[in-house]
Formats: sequence, structure tokens, C-alpha cells
Amino acid sequence: MTAANCVTCGDSVALPEDVEVGEIVDCGSCGTELEVLGVDPAELAEAPELAEDWGE
Repeated sequence: MTAANCVTCGDSVALPEDVEVGEIVDCGSCGTELEVLGVDPAELAEAPELAEDWGE
């Protein structure tokens, strides 16, 4: 299993072996949603907030 550090709290976040760039994972310690930016080496960034699209 691959791991990367949370950009918010610094704790280790376990990533599944089949994780892909663009996936969203949660930090088990602080609950921050993180986007996978790279898999080799593993790199995470805080996931962007999704704006509501009310059909516009």
C-alpha cells in the first residue's frame, strides 16, 4: 500500500494500490478531502471545493 502525507495535518494517508491521479481520498486524522496529484511518487493536494451547478 502506498502512503502520502496530508497537506493539512501532516499525518500519513494510506492510498490503495490501484489509486489513480484525480481521485479524492479522505485523511483519516483530520477529515480533509485530498486530491491525488501523482502516484509515483504519491502526491496529494487539498481537493478543490465543488461549486453547485444549478443547471446554469
